[in-house]
Amino acid sequence: MSRSRDIKSFLIDLTVYGILVFAYFILVLQFFGAWLTDLFDHHRVGYAVVAIALMVTQAAGLEVISHFVLKLVRGKKS
Repeated sequence: MSRSRDIKSFLIDLTVYGILVFAYFILVLQFFGAWLTDLFDHHRVGYAVVAIALMVTQAAGLEVISHFVLKLVRGKKS
């Protein structure tokens, strides 16, 4: 793969990650914000478990989505 193609893939990946992280952040705040605040205030261990689960879910989801997007951008060879 050429250097310009590597840079293009990196920039596309970075852009997709940025958009998805922002959207995920807004959705979690919108739908779970009050519940997470209450959980943090009253059940710290439960909050820690839920926070870690959200982070792992986000990481796995972003990886799957970005792999799919890069596969579309690069073509079917990858």
